Amino acid sequence: MPKIRTSRTKPPPEGFEEIESVLEDYARKMRDAENESHEGKRKTESLWPIMRVSHTRSRYIYELYYKREAISKQLYEWLIKQGYADANLIAKWKKPGYEKLCCVRCIQSKDMNYQGSTCICRVPKAQVKAGTVVECVHCGCRGCSSDS
Repeated sequence: MPKIRTSRTKPPPEGFEEIESVLEDYARKMRDAENESHEGKRKTESLWPIMRVSHTRSRYIYELYYKREAISKQLYEWLIKQGYADANLIAKWKKPGYEKLCCVRCIQSKDMNYQGSTCICRVPKAQVKAGTVVECVHCGCRGCSSDS
């Protein structure tokens, strides 16, 4: 969640105005996801839309800086510091095999059913039995392995 800007905070670096409208759209989508009713949903299923919005916003900033080189390093670091993107997730996207990672929680072995394993969404689709529905319990991802 981005920090609230006040009159005492530093102004954003040059170039923020160009992407501000897109970030405001993500903020609106985040508010809608947070206010969405969670009636009839499973325990963690109400968090899935929030995780998706957070992922897409982080991905947008990642692609602006690393793929398209459309923003400056100062603006990128400011966006990370202000909470517009998940720095840990972006750090994983830069490593081979994690290019499509949905959330950092899916690669942590402490929250999984089997000790020392990762989330089911990290298993390549070719290795999952046919007819098996792959859906992460934590974020609702349906497969973020780079081999899928």
